[in-house]
Amino acid sequence: MDLLTFFQQIINGISLGSIYALIAIGYTMVYGVLRLINFAHADIMMVAAFAAFYASDVLGLSLAFAALFAVIISIIVGVLTDKIAYKPLRHSPRISLLITAIGVSFFLENIVNVTFGGTPKAFTVPEFFDQVINVKGATLTPTVIIVPIVTLCLLAVLLFILFKTKYGMAIRALAFDIKTVSLMGIDSNRIIMIVFIIGSALAAVSGIFWAISYPILTPYMGVMIGLKAFAAAVLGGIGSVSGAVLGGFILGFTEVIFVAFFPELGGYKDAIAFIFLIFVLLFKPTGIMGINFEKSRF
Repeated sequence: MDLLTFFQQIINGISLGSIYALIAIGYTMVYGVLRLINFAHADIMMVAAFAAFYASDVLGLSLAFAALFAVIISIIVGVLTDKIAYKPLRHSPRISLLITAIGVSFFLENIVNVTFGGTPKAFTVPEFFDQVINVKGATLTPTVIIVPIVTLCLLAVLLFILFKTKYGMAIRALAFDIKTVSLMGIDSNRIIMIVFIIGSALAAVSGIFWAISYPILTPYMGVMIGLKAFAAAVLGGIGSVSGAVLGGFILGFTEVIFVAFFPELGGYKDAIAFIFLIFVLLFKPTGIMGINFEKSRF
């Protein structure tokens, strides 16, 4: 592999990693507050992709309005998931919440399957994203440039919310001790709803980017993507927002570079995420930027 191709693959890997990072943030925020691995989170990303498809290809809306529609639908689905499925089980054993999350995941997959059918849907990508940009011989598309920039901007906004606003302070306090925060008069359910709104909105953005980058949509597309994003969250440090982004970048970069160096082993690229997960759990269970959850979070 020459240096030019290597540079191009680095950009592609960072772009893919950005999508994993946006989903991983949702995993890590919900886990930080509720100690719940929300397996339905990646399916909210899938719902967003199909919502954008419906808005753009069926209703004929522009990509901007289709993206806004997808974000709104995802937030509604995320909030309803918490209200209907998780809130009644706040004080139940963790295994009950975990089983419920898996059930919600199956429900979302099947309701989209019934609504849109099992046949893969082709998302119409605007011509702007099909343009080719030449950078000193490397051929790039606007998508691989825009996705990382948007991801970093959203990370900056999220960190500002978490560390510079009262709602962010409440989220961090809730993650530290939900019972004590409730006793101090803070509406914990309202704060948890905000967490789901933020996570669902980020999942929607990742779903839109995924539909643009890989414009073939299926009701079960969130399964593997979600598992990889979860591995990215663990790799970076579950409970750390910055760690989730770092883990997503590392995972996406490694996956793309692996296929570039060993194209004959391209069929095994999905195993990269789980190999990372195994090694992290064996040698550094808290992840790269992981922390002791009894001391601090986010």
